[in-house]
Amino acid sequence: MASSRVFTGQNVLLPGHDAPVPATIEIDKSTGKITEVKPGTAGRASYSPLGDGDFIDAGSKLIIPGLVDAHVHLNEPGRTDWEGFYTGTRAAASGGVTTLVDMPLNSIPPTTTVANLEVKRNAAKGQCWTDVAFWGGVIPGNEDDLTPLVEAGVKGFKCFLIESGVEASLEFPCVAEGDVVKAMNKLQGLPTVLQFHAELGDPPSAPSSCNPRAYTTYLSTRPPALELSAIELITSLQSLHPSPRCHIVHLSAASALPLVRAAKAKGLNLTVETCFHYLCLAAESVGEGHVEFKCCPPIREEANREALWAALKDGTIDMVVSDHSPCVAELKKPQEGDLLGAWGGVSTLGLGLSALWTEGRKRGVSAAQVVRWMSKRTAAHAGLADRKGAIRVGHDADLVIWDPEAEFTVTKESLNFKNKMSPYEGMKMTGRVERTYLRGQLVYDYRAKFEGVEPAGVLL
Repeated sequence: MASSRVFTGQNVLLPGHDAPVPATIEIDKSTGKITEVKPGTAGRASYSPLGDGDFIDAGSKLIIPGLVDAHVHLNEPGRTDWEGFYTGTRAAASGGVTTLVDMPLNSIPPTTTVANLEVKRNAAKGQCWTDVAFWGGVIPGNEDDLTPLVEAGVKGFKCFLIESGVEASLEFPCVAEGDVVKAMNKLQGLPTVLQFHAELGDPPSAPSSCNPRAYTTYLSTRPPALELSAIELITSLQSLHPSPRCHIVHLSAASALPLVRAAKAKGLNLTVETCFHYLCLAAESVGEGHVEFKCCPPIREEANREALWAALKDGTIDMVVSDHSPCVAELKKPQEGDLLGAWGGVSTLGLGLSALWTEGRKRGVSAAQVVRWMSKRTAAHAGLADRKGAIRVGHDADLVIWDPEAEFTVTKESLNFKNKMSPYEGMKMTGRVERTYLRGQLVYDYRAKFEGVEPAGVLL
């Protein structure tokens, strides 16, 4: 009993339940694993040897599994002034994320070889408030690095069908159709996934007469046709070549949904994610010069947003992630308000659960659905379903105590990521993370923030 920790509550989200139920969760502190899940709540007297810190009664607050954010740019090493493992994982923990998967680009070096992966792992050691896994990258000419990267532990790969925005010739150039086929052949039969930034073609230039501060000007340079062209190519190649599961990252254009539905109906092994900002924000509400809203692909119109919600609810879209992609403030060009020249990326870590819940409950979405999209399916996507994404015996005791009724306003001071610029600043949200536990160990308390706790994350 001395090595045990117990969580009990009236509202626990357990696998197989569409609504929270009373339950008690027992944990072995030495392993950080869940050892038993019992129906019903327990009183402290039932576990009298345990001290206050080892008997946690959530009362009527929800206990949910730790969230898994499968699309995050932490940028370290190389661009740690944009974001880093320490600040990024702290921000994630404050929003109930206990595992994140780091994208292969924007850091220097990118995760395109085993040697580069080791550089990134060494940079992360001892800094992480959440567990961290890594995606590898597919670029022209690195097909022989892919199998060694799988063997070294990357959870899958990402490639770009359009230039990524970083120094292409030095860091992360986009792939052509032939490169994709080579990667599919190399990865066939391996326990991995091939992910696509699904925009293809030459983005149209904005007319010189257009106002670069107007969001509609920027929106015209990233039309839905780019996403449609990319998804047409991806699904065509899937039909022609044996391949691992393919995955569309950050789907933005609702007009591509018929292609996704047709591919899934044909039995293609395709999954799709969208992002909080595409579900919670709309182009019509972006004011002139508000560069914090710029991302690639872009936030589109209200009708597009509602179509994405419908596709998420009917299962066409499988999961929701942050695509947290920050930069230093000057690259956003806030003084100029230049939406054409600003770096594209939305900063979200720590806010995703609240943002999705705030919008989702307006549309009849349950807490169980939100957790399914943000934890169960993202864990499976990253190959972590054997230990993450559910409150289940044998899984890591990644638990979040969450108040779905608490309201708060997002302020710059409340943001925990490094560069505190976000389109959510000033927004009123519902649903606050009270405490986050990683393998049963407290890593965040909203009252004390991070006072008295230490980074407890491991590299997966």
